[in-house]
Amino acid sequence: MVAFTGECGLVLSPEDLAGARGRLKEGKKPGCFFAPGCCHHPDYIIQIPVLFEDGTYDVMRAMNLRANPNLSEEIRAGILALLEP
Repeated sequence: MVAFTGECGLVLSPEDLAGARGRLKEGKKPGCFFAPGCCHHPDYIIQIPVLFEDGTYDVMRAMNLRANPNLSEEIRAGILALLEP
């Protein structure tokens, strides 16, 4: 995935999101899902949890993301390494 700001990331599974919340910092990037009184319960249609290559995660609005089929294996491996304990 690529955020509209150009940052690369990977969509997180519910289990990986739970682990990321315990170890990583929430990025509060532009385009993240926030509405007063709403909690983060990703539905993968409107709210999508994404781990970014800078080591932060966010639950993003779907309209602020786009697919990146050309994401290099180096970037993908680097992001996945962030999930390892």
